[in-house]
Amino acid sequence: MILRMSSLFLRTLREDPADAELPSHRLLVRAGYIRRAAPGIYTWLPLGLRVLRNVERVVREEMDAIGGQELLFPALLPKEPYEATGRWEDYGDNIFRLQDRRDAHYLLGPTHEEMFTLTVKDMYSSYKDLPLTLYQIQTKYRDEARPRAGLLRGREFVMKDSYSFDVDDAGLAGSYQRHRDAYVRIFDRLGFDYVIVQAMAGAMGGSRSEEFLAVSPFGEDTFVRSTEGTYAANVEAVDVPQAEPLDASHVGPARVVDTPDTPTIETLVAHLNEHLPREDGREWTAADTLKNVLVVLAHPDGTREPLAVGVPGDREVDLKRLEAQVAPAEIASFDEADFARHPALAKGYIGPGVLGEKKASGIRYLLDPTIAEGSAWVTGADKHGFHVVDLVLGRDFTPDGTIQAAEIRDGDPSPDGNGTLVTARGIEMGHIFQLGRKYAEALGLQVLDENGKLRTVTMGSYGVGISRAVAAIAEDNHDDLGLCWPPEVSPADVHVVATGKDQQVFDVAEDIARRLEQAGVTVLYDDRPKVSPGVKFKDAELLGMPTILTVGKRLADGIVEVRDRASGERTDVPVDQAVERLVELCRS
Repeated sequence: MILRMSSLFLRTLREDPADAELPSHRLLVRAGYIRRAAPGIYTWLPLGLRVLRNVERVVREEMDAIGGQELLFPALLPKEPYEATGRWEDYGDNIFRLQDRRDAHYLLGPTHEEMFTLTVKDMYSSYKDLPLTLYQIQTKYRDEARPRAGLLRGREFVMKDSYSFDVDDAGLAGSYQRHRDAYVRIFDRLGFDYVIVQAMAGAMGGSRSEEFLAVSPFGEDTFVRSTEGTYAANVEAVDVPQAEPLDASHVGPARVVDTPDTPTIETLVAHLNEHLPREDGREWTAADTLKNVLVVLAHPDGTREPLAVGVPGDREVDLKRLEAQVAPAEIASFDEADFARHPALAKGYIGPGVLGEKKASGIRYLLDPTIAEGSAWVTGADKHGFHVVDLVLGRDFTPDGTIQAAEIRDGDPSPDGNGTLVTARGIEMGHIFQLGRKYAEALGLQVLDENGKLRTVTMGSYGVGISRAVAAIAEDNHDDLGLCWPPEVSPADVHVVATGKDQQVFDVAEDIARRLEQAGVTVLYDDRPKVSPGVKFKDAELLGMPTILTVGKRLADGIVEVRDRASGERTDVPVDQAVERLVELCRS
């Protein structure tokens, strides 16, 4: 079927929508691919739905190629399986919960590990039934607190999730690698720049975990790569090694000094350089100070736990890194009411003297691993207007433990020892996990092995953001004029534009469109009779089909124009060769 713009359910916009921040959001709305229904919820219009279905097709083809079998679970799910695995509580406010008329509890599925596990348990009982890979492409729901960025951070989204079931860990490793290879093929075909990074498993659980990130300056995920070697990781998953111990024998005893009006690192450093110059002649810097940051862990069951984190004063606490370490708890601010409940804390002058589960505050105290045993610090003396100098870790204070919390910067040493780190931004497009036996144990998924003994099945979980991929492709394939879809996902292969008022132009354009369709080329045909050439050209550029064929005033010379949308390259083609040339382009 030829898509005719005269009857296509489409309305392009010349102005950007007011709530759109990212290029993908602006262009997908302006080009009539999606339309906002509510915050974080979008309607897929005809052209947008064709792109979405093309992404699904690519994913299905690659999943089927590794032996995956597709099924489909409901989106409305019972509470009990999620209660059994603990995720009814762990997800907190991030899921949509509801009750039916009989007061039974349900949720709108954010992910389906429990349902896959129970279905396999219900149907399979022998090792001979394994290995098994099942997948679905389905709408998911998460109650995002701040839905934004169009399709990239929504409350309703389409996702492919697949699950592997194996008898042993060796089988899981093989299933994981097959999925990883399939994901490489999927993202290569979808046509955007991506990187594979080590990642945290989070509420999913499991051991090995990797993310596929679309490289984008607008991405919400920060990742790092080493300047040498192959190390790459989501910043939350960067495992900074514990700093080597230092010799503190030359450091004098800790001493408390008067530091009035110095509640910040900046004011403290300035005061030290003016009133307490160093004996070695160099100036004090923020890196000489120990910053103790207070937060509250908000646990899924509603309890709140204060936590103190110590980092070098020239670094901030990376709240995303910290939250990844304490999941499923979330990070909340330590407010004035919290200070009132802990009178031992001297705001702006907090030091290790009162921090720790066995100290005056009773607040657990964890240090970033970059802080070495034997290192000397300037930090709060737990009294307003006073700091302590030459406070040595291991000699003068001991934390309750360590936690990966300090921000990662360009130039930091790579954890694998090869080169230094460079940070960049990315959009999470896929995430693969070796779940192990977490869900199988919780839900009793076992099979009889070759010796007739019960074995707990080991699982993997593998997700692809289908609707998110549409936005990621748009982010990486556009220019100032509009979208530039890669051929694999474009809603049509060729955009035929008939310009002018001469009926012959429309007759020739119609004939070309019909012959292209017969050759298996999908066609978007701008056959609108009373629309100016300028408007048609702007729409063609905005809509972004890979190839644009213009039939216009040069038809009198037997010439039509073929334009590559991405490069802008234009070629004059004899009209009697147009179909052959376009078919060749679409198949190359």
